[in-house]
Amino acid sequence: MKKEIATLLITAMGALALTGCGNKTDDNVQTNTQNTEADDAQTQSQKTESNEAGNDDTSGEEKVELTFMGWGNDSEVATFRAMIDAYEEKYPNVSVDYVVVANSDYDTKMQNMIAAGEQPDAFYCGIDYVMKYAATGNLYDLSSYVENNDLFDVDNVWENAINIYRYNGTGLGDGPLYALPKDVSAFSVVYNKDLFDAAGVTPPSEDDPWDWNDYLEAAQKLTDGEVYGTSMYSMESAVWSNGADWLDASLTQVAFTDPKFVEAFQFVADLRSKYHVAPSSSEETSLSSYDRFMQGRLGMMGVGSWATADLWNQCQFEWDLMDWPVSPNTGEKAVWFGSAGLAVSPESEHLEEACNLIAFLAFNEDAQRTSYTTGMSVPTLKDMAYGEYAEMDKAPVNKKGFLNVLEDYGRLATQSRTFNQEWWSEFNSGVEAVFNGEMSAQEYCDSVADSVQALLDKSVEQQKALN
Repeated sequence: MKKEIATLLITAMGALALTGCGNKTDDNVQTNTQNTEADDAQTQSQKTESNEAGNDDTSGEEKVELTFMGWGNDSEVATFRAMIDAYEEKYPNVSVDYVVVANSDYDTKMQNMIAAGEQPDAFYCGIDYVMKYAATGNLYDLSSYVENNDLFDVDNVWENAINIYRYNGTGLGDGPLYALPKDVSAFSVVYNKDLFDAAGVTPPSEDDPWDWNDYLEAAQKLTDGEVYGTSMYSMESAVWSNGADWLDASLTQVAFTDPKFVEAFQFVADLRSKYHVAPSSSEETSLSSYDRFMQGRLGMMGVGSWATADLWNQCQFEWDLMDWPVSPNTGEKAVWFGSAGLAVSPESEHLEEACNLIAFLAFNEDAQRTSYTTGMSVPTLKDMAYGEYAEMDKAPVNKKGFLNVLEDYGRLATQSRTFNQEWWSEFNSGVEAVFNGEMSAQEYCDSVADSVQALLDKSVEQQKALN
């Protein structure tokens, strides 16, 4: 029955956002016809029982060929090719066919391969797709492998980065583990130290954090002529730090008409429409805040750890990180963190080698070192992050600006915790009207509540149909 229901849902699932590292769409979630709930665990256990620990003694073993599929820019692809070369050196009986697919084509390619019975042995899996792929039998349960492997200590990995790939049939964060984090993307605030010094602005510290009012005051001091004080502020940071969210705790009802949400939304909008410390929408179109910052014409902006290489290469000024401000109402701070996962097909004929491959790519020390020294990401290994990464003699000086997000106050995005993200797209379809001052946050939230709820109801029903 589950297979028939999943097939009926194929045409209903529409375009969904794949977050973490690049956005993609998916119209089909193909049920793996090889698996039954009764036989799946037994078959997988038989395939891996010989050496689930990741032993690299490959003498006398037959040659194994794996297919690994992902997406990425030229820098990421080059880094992964180097890491795969290192894996093949460690496991000389294994060769890896690395298939790179453009972001826009990735999900179509994956669905076609699943339908043809040619799913890659290992592959990228965006966090927004974990629930759907797991519910339809297209992700191998890595729990036993992680508990028994010799390649990494799960306690040395950011807990949030591991747990977001657990799915218990109703939500993420608990249950079997279906992917390993290929990276973690911490979202902090970067600031131009030269502009701060010129405007007489002292950055916050962990002991003396800013609140929204402090941030606004600094942005006003920094705004001067062609220089703006800030980019648009993170909605997640404002909303969550103020004790609100888009949905209720059950993830089944919209909650963005709550006064705490509306207040946070209006604060974000006012930075542009009322105080004019952030570029207008037309200015943003002609020159993005990202590029404006790199050119030294923006004081502060939200930035992901993935942008470190660009900051090194493009900024002709000193820059550093600071934590997101706290809400003046709660004294709390919050922001999102992202990740893309590395998963294994349950139909792979080489489960042991495929699991070893994704574990190597995710946690091998040399691979991690390559990643952070090239400015791609923060280490997923905590001892490396707090050790050699924190001590690295390159900007930012305040590397805890990224690490605090992963250790302390970062959250998985609300839309990534629901079965599909159509409701999220609907909410965001007209927010520019609020940012531009054409309507209030309250008016906007009231106007879209019913349409967003209808799409959320659809997401809930789709998930129920597959459980």
